[in-house]
Amino acid sequence: MSLVAQVDRATRPASGRGRRPGELTGGAALGLGVGVLWLSLLVLLPVAAIVSTAFDDGLGGFWDAVTDPEALAAIRFTVGAAAFVTLVNAVVGTLIAWVLVRDRFPGKRVLEVVIDIPFALPTIVAGLVLITLYGPSGPFGINLVGTRAGVVLALLFVTLPFVVRSVQPVLIDADREVEQAAASLGASGFTIFRRVILPTVTPAVVSGAALSFARALGEFGSVILISANLIGKTQVSSSYILKMIESQETVSAAAVATLLLVVAVVVLVVLDVLQRRTARRG
Repeated sequence: MSLVAQVDRATRPASGRGRRPGELTGGAALGLGVGVLWLSLLVLLPVAAIVSTAFDDGLGGFWDAVTDPEALAAIRFTVGAAAFVTLVNAVVGTLIAWVLVRDRFPGKRVLEVVIDIPFALPTIVAGLVLITLYGPSGPFGINLVGTRAGVVLALLFVTLPFVVRSVQPVLIDADREVEQAAASLGASGFTIFRRVILPTVTPAVVSGAALSFARALGEFGSVILISANLIGKTQVSSSYILKMIESQETVSAAAVATLLLVVAVVVLVVLDVLQRRTARRG
């Protein structure tokens, strides 16, 4: 046996002897099995039950349920509001993350805590706070109850932290020397942002935007009070689903839920592909 072969055999980990590439160890296989079982119980089985219920009356029943004028209005408003909120969060959340990482100012620690309040606050409490501030008896003289602006405000409140907390670690770990080198070579601030900073933070922005969209799409507690649940105007899909369940229209409720699930999955997949391509180019 050659010297190289002897060294390779001696330094090869004992756990790797006789194992083909890609073959799982006993511990890894056990962990994978537990993970798949847990995911199936918490996610796959409930989703399968909803989808199955949605088609109890066949494809025609599903189509009638999701094209009902009230359901269609709620779905359109929900998806549109979620998309708008996601775009706003992508811009404002990135700006807030930048300020928190790159700037020093009084009250910075307090702002860091305030950013996480929507994570800790029960959503129904958030709705109560919003109608207290922006209701008919609010201190600002602005009544947003029963308006689309009020629904959008509630969604912005509950989804604010997602982009901020996704972008912050990336900015913290970013190599400042690359920016300094670009500046020393005569690059303008806009060029540095476009060619250095933006490619670095874009995957994190997309990831946070995906979480923001998914949260806004299924939000209920924070919007149920301020929306006033006006049919065809401020009614969101979650409120419509609850109404159908209370009316014993479980098939209609499941059909709308399934359609929202499809929309969420499509958007998440598209954003994930965009994130991977951006990261690969970066």
